[in-house]
Amino acid sequence: MNILDQIIAHKREEVAQRKSLYPVKLLEQSTFFKGKPVSLKKYIRREDKVGVIAEFKRQSPSKGVINSAAKVEKTTIGYMQAGASGLSVLTDTKYFGGKNEDLITARSFNFCPILRKDFIIDEYQIIEAKSIGADVILLIAAALSPEEVKSLGAFAQNLGLEVLLEVHDKAELERSINPHIDLLGVNNRNLFTFETTVQTSKDLAELIPDEFVKVSESGISDPAVVVDLMKHGYEGFLIGEHFMTKGSPEKACRDFVRKVQGLINR
Repeated sequence: MNILDQIIAHKREEVAQRKSLYPVKLLEQSTFFKGKPVSLKKYIRREDKVGVIAEFKRQSPSKGVINSAAKVEKTTIGYMQAGASGLSVLTDTKYFGGKNEDLITARSFNFCPILRKDFIIDEYQIIEAKSIGADVILLIAAALSPEEVKSLGAFAQNLGLEVLLEVHDKAELERSINPHIDLLGVNNRNLFTFETTVQTSKDLAELIPDEFVKVSESGISDPAVVVDLMKHGYEGFLIGEHFMTKGSPEKACRDFVRKVQGLINR
């Protein structure tokens, strides 16, 4: 059983437990549930932005603890002041050290689009995502059947949320792509070896239809790589580890965004 299989098996147990503790009717009473989601697609394409989706991530299965001291409020506000196009907040507890309260905090202090980064396998989690203030959900092709990707995507869009589909290779892309997706993310990290290479994003770029916002995820630490990926049609860049390993993630984000802008304007 690989790490993704382990995570999904645990997630099924977790979701079943949460359903009994927090019924859907309770989630729908949240003040955030009634709010209008903010479009990540629009923010990524804003002319004053460079497409960086800045992630708040305390730990990961491949790296262990990344940053246990960073505060959600300070970091996420700092990310947006730094010029990020949106936020990504991990809400998985067991493997990533996140929690729903992290996203609620980020939402309380920011008006920008927020991606709920978790392992979505059930419609319940999509309702939950909206109830905690998320604007976008992540669907991971490697963890879902094509039918599940389609039905969960449609369910999310019906609630007004945008959908980021994550793929790792050509086979996942071809079998999972459907009309109920807004953004298509290519994860540069190999699920089995944990190695990262942005070549994965380049290889898949031409296979992604133009109606989707292309997002490159993982292994991006050089502003020059972002500018290079832009030439391949990528508009969004999900970056977490590179920022979170620094003492001040928000300052690292600001420096990164400025360098990207500098390279574009050269």
